[in-house]
Amino acid sequence: MGTLNILSNSDAAFIDRKEAGILLAEKLERFQGEETVVLGILRGGIIVAREIAVALNADIDIILSRKIGAPLNPELAIGAVSEDGAMVINEEIAADTGADALYINEEKERQMTEIRRRGDIFRKVKPKVSLKEKIVIITDDGIATGATMQTTIWAVRNEKPKKIILAIPVAPQKTVEKLSRDADEVICLKAPCYFGSVSNFFIRFEQIPDETVLETLKEINELRDGTSGKT
Repeated sequence: MGTLNILSNSDAAFIDRKEAGILLAEKLERFQGEETVVLGILRGGIIVAREIAVALNADIDIILSRKIGAPLNPELAIGAVSEDGAMVINEEIAADTGADALYINEEKERQMTEIRRRGDIFRKVKPKVSLKEKIVIITDDGIATGATMQTTIWAVRNEKPKKIILAIPVAPQKTVEKLSRDADEVICLKAPCYFGSVSNFFIRFEQIPDETVLETLKEINELRDGTSGKT
């Protein structure tokens, strides 16, 4: 089980995703440098990830891994498939839900179709970053049930990083407690006693179109190229 650090039980709203990212970056200063990669879950998570990556002078990437949902209950994760086609399955949950090999293979192919669709859009701007032996910070604008984040952690772990840190603005305490079993460290700014939806904890919570994600990735590329070119 990893380290869990909940900073507050406050239910006060963040101004927006940018503010949440700036506040998280302050708690992640010890991970500055080239060996750190910040992963943002599409789409809102990329705005949070941008602020963390800039503050830490770290690389940034998007999460294209997808959840393998249980039969008749797609919100229940039985595993995940990553961008390169590697799949991790929780055999116990799969057996309990009746997910046999045929179902798993069909669901994997369905999710890979969506991964390829998204890859065609985003990988032209941001080629995939290797996570092997890197310190990986995974972030989003918030977590509710934790199913997507759990499968993301599984998929990232499959790439053999040095360490996985989960950095989240807001989430229910029980959810982050559960996720801390899979991550090496969890930092959660706020775990309110009463949790409805993530949007309740932001004053501004607009939809993030693909164009904004592309612009953010291009901006980070340009910033890092400028930094690396300095002497």
